[in-house]
Amino acid sequence: MEIIDAIILGIVQGLTEFLPVSSSGHLEIGKALLGDNSIPEESLLFTVVLHFATAISTMVVFRKDIWNIIKGIFQFQWNEDMQFLTKILLSMIPAIIVGLFFEEQLEQLFGGNILLVGCMLIVTAFLLFLADKAKSTNKKVSFKNAFIIGISQAIAMLPGISRSGATISTAVLLGNDKTKAARFSFLMVVPLIFGKIAKDILVGELTYESTNFSILSVGFIAAFISGLFACTWMIKLVKSSKLSYFAIYCIVVGFIAITYALTN
Repeated sequence: MEIIDAIILGIVQGLTEFLPVSSSGHLEIGKALLGDNSIPEESLLFTVVLHFATAISTMVVFRKDIWNIIKGIFQFQWNEDMQFLTKILLSMIPAIIVGLFFEEQLEQLFGGNILLVGCMLIVTAFLLFLADKAKSTNKKVSFKNAFIIGISQAIAMLPGISRSGATISTAVLLGNDKTKAARFSFLMVVPLIFGKIAKDILVGELTYESTNFSILSVGFIAAFISGLFACTWMIKLVKSSKLSYFAIYCIVVGFIAITYALTN
């Protein structure tokens, strides 16, 4: 992979992480079109680093919310911030289970499997169409909802299933407010990304030998900067735009990916 390829993929990750169009799916398509021949483990590592960059951009955008949660923890009371943190932790359980017991199987899906990506993008479109039919409410995410949304996040580890699309759609279909659902969706992934990076460091996967450090660096920077823009834009967009627009986009890209996979 060349430097320019890493920059392009970083920008793709930053822009698509917060839009319900599957950043992992777009990364796999981008790597296939750019001729990336990384082995699945290295390909997944690059993907994780780019997700780490967008996790940092999420923390920057939601810095006030995160700071309030931190202050709420040290008050040692069952306040709203402590309850929100508990919901975040609850939502992490399904993804942690998948990560611990099915990591090897998951890694094999990140090796340019464009046919899978195309099919999963169409699944994402279906979820978005369903969510678009849901009525608007002011309901907050409950503890039960948090766990169910967490299951959607675990399923969204598949390349082509939009994490934000799956989690926001699930939350909305459960009757939650769209804006609150988007906020929960963006914040719930941050601990998982940090946990994945910490695990890679501890087991020695995130090293210079595992992949070119300069490639990871420029990809990280590109994803971080574009992620700041996309996250800020999406917060405004989710209040006024319809999810069906993103569903149509996923269908188009999904069929293009399937056609590409079957003809190459």
